[in-house]
Amino acid sequence: MSDTHEAPANEASDDVMNHDSTDAAQAGTPGTVPASAPDAANADIASMGYEQARDELAQIVTTLEGGRAPLEESMRLWERGEALADHCTRWLNGAQSRIEEAVARQENGSERA
Repeated sequence: MSDTHEAPANEASDDVMNHDSTDAAQAGTPGTVPASAPDAANADIASMGYEQARDELAQIVTTLEGGRAPLEESMRLWERGEALADHCTRWLNGAQSRIEEAVARQENGSERA
């Protein structure tokens, strides 16, 4: 008999465990940030050079490691830091590709001579 009473409880807990977190974000659950907020706040990053982005990222890391920023500010900084790190990675990958292309052109030019 106890099996019949346990099944609904398990089903209910399964429903809770399988709850889609995007539903909570769309419902405006406290602590959620709209998906477009980080993009809008980080729009200036695309125009930054590598050194500027790297320097700002280093400042963010120092601030976060200090542990004195409130949670919301820490989350904002972390999101910006992620965007800055991605920008730096893309910039470095692009630079590496340009160097490899230049070396390949030079090698092809010296083989023809």
